[in-house]
Amino acid sequence: MFAKAFRVKSNSAIKGSDRRKLRADVTTAFPTLGTDQVSALVPGKEELNVVKLYAHRGDAVTVYVCGGNPILFELEKNLYPTVYTLWSYPDLLPMFTTWPLVLEKLVGGADLMLPGLVVPPAGLPRVQNGDLCAIALVGNRAPVAIGVAAMSTAEMLTSSLKGRGFSMLHTYRDHLWRSGDKSSPPSLAPLALDPPDLNEEKGSVQADPTLQGDVRRLTLEGEDKANGEVRQQMCGEKSLSEASEDPSVRGLNPDPTDRKSLKEQMDELLQRCFLHALKCQVKKADLPLLTSTLLGSHMFSCCFVSFTCFPSATSPEGRQLDVKKSSYKKLSKFLQQMQQEHIIQVEERSRGVQSVVAVDWRHPRITSFVIPEPSPTSQTIQAGSRDQPYHPPDIKPLYCVPASMTLLFQESGHKKGSVLEGAEVRTIIINYAKKNDLVDADNKNLVKLDPILCDCILEKNEQHTVMKLPWDSLLTRCLERLQPAYQVTFPGQEPVMKKGKICPIDITLAQRASNKKVTVVRNLEAYGLDPYSVAAVLQQRCQASTTVTPAPGAKDGLQVQIQGNQVRHLSRLLLEDYQLPRKHIQGLEKAPKPGKKK
Repeated sequence: MFAKAFRVKSNSAIKGSDRRKLRADVTTAFPTLGTDQVSALVPGKEELNVVKLYAHRGDAVTVYVCGGNPILFELEKNLYPTVYTLWSYPDLLPMFTTWPLVLEKLVGGADLMLPGLVVPPAGLPRVQNGDLCAIALVGNRAPVAIGVAAMSTAEMLTSSLKGRGFSMLHTYRDHLWRSGDKSSPPSLAPLALDPPDLNEEKGSVQADPTLQGDVRRLTLEGEDKANGEVRQQMCGEKSLSEASEDPSVRGLNPDPTDRKSLKEQMDELLQRCFLHALKCQVKKADLPLLTSTLLGSHMFSCCFVSFTCFPSATSPEGRQLDVKKSSYKKLSKFLQQMQQEHIIQVEERSRGVQSVVAVDWRHPRITSFVIPEPSPTSQTIQAGSRDQPYHPPDIKPLYCVPASMTLLFQESGHKKGSVLEGAEVRTIIINYAKKNDLVDADNKNLVKLDPILCDCILEKNEQHTVMKLPWDSLLTRCLERLQPAYQVTFPGQEPVMKKGKICPIDITLAQRASNKKVTVVRNLEAYGLDPYSVAAVLQQRCQASTTVTPAPGAKDGLQVQIQGNQVRHLSRLLLEDYQLPRKHIQGLEKAPKPGKKK
């Protein structure tokens, strides 16, 4: 509704009687709000304005503004909260979750299609057709959009989550949001999800077993015309909602191990890494060993091997060692527990600095610990693996003959879809020009254009004006008209050919809560790099927290997020250690500039 600019009719301060009426209307519209919350939302003494405006479609809307921010808007005698209000009261409306890339479409005025939803393990909230709902993004409970449900939850599941789900009224970054202070959504941690068998008590709906298989296969491909509104392509081939297949939708078929909370997963992973480090890496000669060294140099390096056989690691967060997400919160508390079990002995040898001074390698927990064997998928090339060092792939650009250029290449025995290298293309063009006597007799650097060359490489407005071209321009135009492809060859493996251009490793900087910068790295898998291994290496080098999450818009793709601007560390890792060509990495210029020497 506010995707385009609106026209303001009037702006005036609210009267005392109207203020009391508004407070009563809010209580009626949102009965879950307490008296104190209603009084805070519609204060008695602070300035409160009433703005009457016309949306770009002609709808008459009344907006209530408090403290410079729109807090409520009224349309056809129905009262709705704005995103500013929902950030203070995130549980005011039933909440559905979608992917960050979908937000771009919603801001542009599109409705939210059901394939764009992320289905949590506890199922979808129970709503009826016409209910007002909030939309949040994965990983943050702060709502970014408000819409009206186009069907009930039961109808959504019956339709296998296809079709239009919500008619959007207002979104973060639309013109109504811009009329306020333009603040960003706060970072609110998602609520802990209830096990699926408790859903009826919590007021949510679990998918019917007959529909679970369909939900797992949801995509935003062109099979459903309506779904095109939220369709987003990444690198020409990948579909945005395919990322929703994993891991969220997997929760619809829960195993007993899947019901472990993230805290329980992290506790188990922490103990696995601890025992693995003591059994395989820490030696008696290393003692006394700083506890920080034990964590950074030994336990982190064991993390990747541990999670490959970690049955309860159902989410990327559960696969990346993070002591803060465990029940211990601090490494010192965990080591104190291990000391109580008589596995190690910890002493504070200097103020505030703890060291492991003794290890009981005969302890039953260490002797009975079985080193996990990496799964077959993890035995592929692993970045930073000590047993199998990383070798960059050989990437060769190729060209496919399109239908529009078959006449030019058929004399050389090639047809539509033929795959050629750049040198082959140049040889074919040169032979064609010489065979048909197209080389200019007066200037050997020019080539005369016959009807076939004109149709293949010239624009329509050039057909009657350009008669000759230099060799380099002719060859360049031919290569530009061909369809791009590439061949990737990993050491010891068969070459793999794919159409399109290979996506470079993408390094971006983003801001999170409190204006903290994070570095995000995508497309590592295309170059044989394992995101979890890269995250473990960066965590140790940068001494900063790292997470691995699903990459929005990429099927089965993962992205690594590192706290702070770590582009310089990434540059050294990718260019020097992994020896990847600079042309396949974008974003290296975002490294922080060195400070001026005094």
